[in-house]
Amino acid sequence: MKTINNFLFFIILIGFTMTSCVKKEENGGQSDLEKLRNTNNKTVKMDSTQAINSITSQKVQDVLDLSTLYLSGQRNTEIDTAIYSKIEKYFQKSDSTTFKDLFKELESLNVKKVRVSNLNVFQKIKEKDTLNFAKFNVEYFGDKNKSLGNFERNAQYTLVSKPAQKSKEFKFYFVKFYSDAPAKDSTASGVTK
Repeated sequence: MKTINNFLFFIILIGFTMTSCVKKEENGGQSDLEKLRNTNNKTVKMDSTQAINSITSQKVQDVLDLSTLYLSGQRNTEIDTAIYSKIEKYFQKSDSTTFKDLFKELESLNVKKVRVSNLNVFQKIKEKDTLNFAKFNVEYFGDKNKSLGNFERNAQYTLVSKPAQKSKEFKFYFVKFYSDAPAKDSTASGVTK
């Protein structure tokens, strides 16, 4: 019995060894270090684009969630004021017209909940400025999670470098939300993004 157990153990061990060798050959025999050494900047650029997509998607969702929360309140309490000031922090410059189109649409449809999907960032060149935009689908929900429709919307954003930081860190701000008219680039002349 002991001999049979040792024989089975030996067969299993050989099976694992052969499987391991086959997997190495499938990967071209490259170790993880060799794969890392052979990567190029295109991979890094994809990762940064994916990061910008992810950040933008989260910021769009946050603004819409906070807006529906603000509109569901009385708009004259301390909590409503705190929610409104939180929404303003997502924008580079805000005034009374910043949220006009967004609030008008959410109120007219009596939106209770929002879901953002299919967000893609793109750039437009206007004269010498590069403007950053996000195109996304937004689905509105009313009472009892009833879908009110799926709409395609745009938002313009900017990435502002932090001057106090030595590393290349940026602060994300919306310039326009739910507006197709591109605003001028806010970068001062001589400053690059």
